[in-house]
Amino acid sequence: MINRDHTLSLVKQCRMLNIARSGIYYKPKPVNEDDLVLMRLIDEIHLAKPFLGIRRINDALDALGHTVNHKRIQRLMRKMGIQALYPKPRLSQANKQHTIYPYLLRQLDINRPNQVWASDVTYIPMAKGFVYLTVIMDWASRKILTWRLSNSLDASFCVDALEEALSRYGTPEIFNSDQGSQYTSEAFTDVLKAHKVRISMDGKGAWRDNVFVERLWRSVKYEEVYLNAYDSVSHAKQRVGQWINFYNSERKHQTLKCTPNQNYDQVDLHTCGQRQRQIA
Repeated sequence: MINRDHTLSLVKQCRMLNIARSGIYYKPKPVNEDDLVLMRLIDEIHLAKPFLGIRRINDALDALGHTVNHKRIQRLMRKMGIQALYPKPRLSQANKQHTIYPYLLRQLDINRPNQVWASDVTYIPMAKGFVYLTVIMDWASRKILTWRLSNSLDASFCVDALEEALSRYGTPEIFNSDQGSQYTSEAFTDVLKAHKVRISMDGKGAWRDNVFVERLWRSVKYEEVYLNAYDSVSHAKQRVGQWINFYNSERKHQTLKCTPNQNYDQVDLHTCGQRQRQIA
């Protein structure tokens, strides 16, 4: 909107557009090298032991030779969008203006495609910087329907992934996610409501409520992300996309005995070796 070569000054352009000049002059600072190293280590520690809090992660880093203040660890974990997973005495909302929906999957027999979809966001380290990955997964077949990378944690890339999944695969009966602000935002929930999808959300800190997506994060990071140092977002997009294609079409699921694509294409998933299971 702002044209630096325009005859009008930047001050007048900002006044006419009713925007702050600080946003025009501000140049974001890149994350420094030390923080990137710590964020990569924090991600590995959190993935292996998601129940560790700030101070115990600090102890783990200290054992690896990285002595840092726990407040710095807290700041980096917030930037990464992760926190220790443990039962809280009271549920807290990421955004008090957003509605939190109940968890609908307990004791539900999930045995067919498009019965339940699930989604989550995870941190992806690169050689210089980092991005966030979100996926839309079909719960019964474990197929990744759509995915997106983003350099920020706003809701837009999650909404984009959801809208693509709805346009390509139809409408699920239930959509499950955590209570992150991306999923509680009206931009996201309004899309689900418009398609008459029932909304389900995990309990705060209850990682088992969305366990299949959590397992996916372990697979993609140990099989792809940690083995490569992406030099750009486009490089990360290319490699992650290749791994997701491999996961969907070639990598047989140990429990289901078929690839996610094969599972999704089954009218009755039991024909692919899946036993009926109750979601506890």
